[in-house]
Amino acid sequence: MPVPDADELVADALAAVRSTDVRQAERHLDRLMVGTGAADGGTAVDAALALRLVRGLGQLWRRGWQPVDVHRIALRRLDARAARLVRDALAAQRREQAEPVPDWWDDQLRALAAAGRDDRQNLLATWTAEEGLDRVDALRAAVDVLALVESLPPVAVLRSPPGSTGTALPRAAGTARSGSPMLDRVRALLAKAESTTFPAEAEALTGKAQELIARHSIDEALLAAGTERGDLPSGVRLGVESPYAGAKALLVQEVAAANRCEAVWSDDLGFTTVLGWPADLVAVELLYTSLLVQATAAMLRGRAERRPGSGRRTKVWDESFLNAFALRIGERLRAATDAATEEAGQTPAGSDRLLPVLAARGEAVRERLETLFPGVTRHRLSVRDAEGWSSGTSAADRASLDVGTGRKPRQVPGRP
Repeated sequence: MPVPDADELVADALAAVRSTDVRQAERHLDRLMVGTGAADGGTAVDAALALRLVRGLGQLWRRGWQPVDVHRIALRRLDARAARLVRDALAAQRREQAEPVPDWWDDQLRALAAAGRDDRQNLLATWTAEEGLDRVDALRAAVDVLALVESLPPVAVLRSPPGSTGTALPRAAGTARSGSPMLDRVRALLAKAESTTFPAEAEALTGKAQELIARHSIDEALLAAGTERGDLPSGVRLGVESPYAGAKALLVQEVAAANRCEAVWSDDLGFTTVLGWPADLVAVELLYTSLLVQATAAMLRGRAERRPGSGRRTKVWDESFLNAFALRIGERLRAATDAATEEAGQTPAGSDRLLPVLAARGEAVRERLETLFPGVTRHRLSVRDAEGWSSGTSAADRASLDVGTGRKPRQVPGRP
């Protein structure tokens, strides 16, 4: 009987994992352990696994995935150890990427610390040693990571991937890490809002941050309207993880709506896609991150203040609290944005131009939403704890801004 080569062994192991037959998977894992039977059989298996993993990652980019997305889903569906293997494989794939790579791509890799790692030839061996794994556990984890990477569905293409030469996609939107004096001021205000123990102070600080953001967005809109750049709305994905993923998705949507963006929750993939103009997307990321910290802290304080003998389970109370917090925060954020818009419209420069410019930009964002997510649906919000709802509303009144209307998170069932 001929001895299979390393590629065959890897393919068989993958097929067994996908079949969910545990015994079959273990048998093929044993065959991977044995290798090809040659003196360097184990090295050949490692090389075959690494090559297939790196190639699998490279095939994801034109299907809409970005480095941070793949790392996030590995952490969500597998574990931190698997995510670190993905990080190392991302670095190896970047070194082998022959086509041009945009700056924002390298920014994501640096944020993941996926730079300066060993190349593909040493990928499995280096990772195994760093994790302190024996060979069987390392192979099992590597096959699981490969199975995940090769099973990921297409998602919306938000940015031009490496090697793209077309002009149909929007320019990179940037992230909250890209700095400017205004963003530095916003970050400082939000950091103080997160750290203070005085609700009134948090309200004032977050309110000032939203005011700055709204004014900056208006300035950017008017400036862009006077150029011929032909930009399109872009998008970012924000992680929305358990517990209380639905409430967190609702918070993203409320922050997005207040900043003239649209949001769609992909529950099965653990993220919400936010579509909008670059300055507005940065604002959503900053505000959501800060408000999630504030909401969590307020929720924990609210738990401690619950009436003795309350009959509802903590999980139900928490979820109702966070849903109410998100809706109330959304009302107050939108009120701050509306006030800034009204003030800007009263200036000589903005009186005739502002509303048509904002309307056109809003329509462009909605068109982008319809193009990328034609099957979007609404996910119904349920309130199961009146005490939690009341407490969450009160906490939002103390935590952030000024006053409007709540809405349910959009969701594409089973797909991004």
